[in-house]
Amino acid sequence: MNPKLSLVIGIICIAFSAIFVKLAGVAPVTAAFYRIAIAWALLLPWCLIKRKTIIARTDMWIALLAGVVFASDVAVWNMSILKISATVSTLLANLAPVWVGLISFIFLRKRSGLPFWAGTAVAILGMLILVGYQDLVGLQFNIGIPLAIAASILYAIYILLTKNVLQRTDTLTFMFYNMLGAAVFLLLVNLIQGAPLTNFPAATWGYFIGMGLICQLAGWITINYAISLLPATKTSVALLGQTVVTALIAAIMLHEKLQVKEIVGCMVVLAGIAITFIKKADGVTTG
Repeated sequence: MNPKLSLVIGIICIAFSAIFVKLAGVAPVTAAFYRIAIAWALLLPWCLIKRKTIIARTDMWIALLAGVVFASDVAVWNMSILKISATVSTLLANLAPVWVGLISFIFLRKRSGLPFWAGTAVAILGMLILVGYQDLVGLQFNIGIPLAIAASILYAIYILLTKNVLQRTDTLTFMFYNMLGAAVFLLLVNLIQGAPLTNFPAATWGYFIGMGLICQLAGWITINYAISLLPATKTSVALLGQTVVTALIAAIMLHEKLQVKEIVGCMVVLAGIAITFIKKADGVTTG
């Protein structure tokens, strides 16, 4: 599959996550655990039958570590929501493209280029328009701010950590160990927090299955495939499109009306993503 098309499909799939979590009505960390655990359970038979569990020891440990990083991102972001508004938390957590670019430049000596930084700035501006700026005015510092920023850094680390492994490892093999590490970590978090893991209504289990099948399995198979073939900087910015798609899905499924600022914000985010995919070849600028 074309990696850009694969990335688009993945973004659409993970965009359903917030919808399913809202409909499930359970603690976000609990929903995250079942999302990953169910996806891993569905992937397990295929990996065993097709012998997709064979992997180099170093790559296995990196995949497990990446799973913990991914799960930590979810857990830390949810903690930040309890301390500050969801609007501010979401905005700060979506700074991942900035960290990807900075880490790539400082530690990997990779120049992201003007289109990346211009696109990132435009996309973040769109995010700001989309979520509104009112909550940022007069904001007082508390622990929720560094937690949200930490979540964005963890997301950036996940993208960079998985880039090379995905280039030399089968996507499903990587996901088998990646989700195993994430599920075990989130299970421990739920047990430490004392969050209920059973006695949910049938509808809630249905939403868990939807999250596992659509958001995690289909979503991250296609995204990880794209990560293995596309630059990490471009992928990280493109993933901002999840916010736009989620807003559109919410308008349809939850009958949430989009305001003018939200429509404008969506258009600006998409414009920013498009800018990052502009490249120069033989003196000609193409998309």
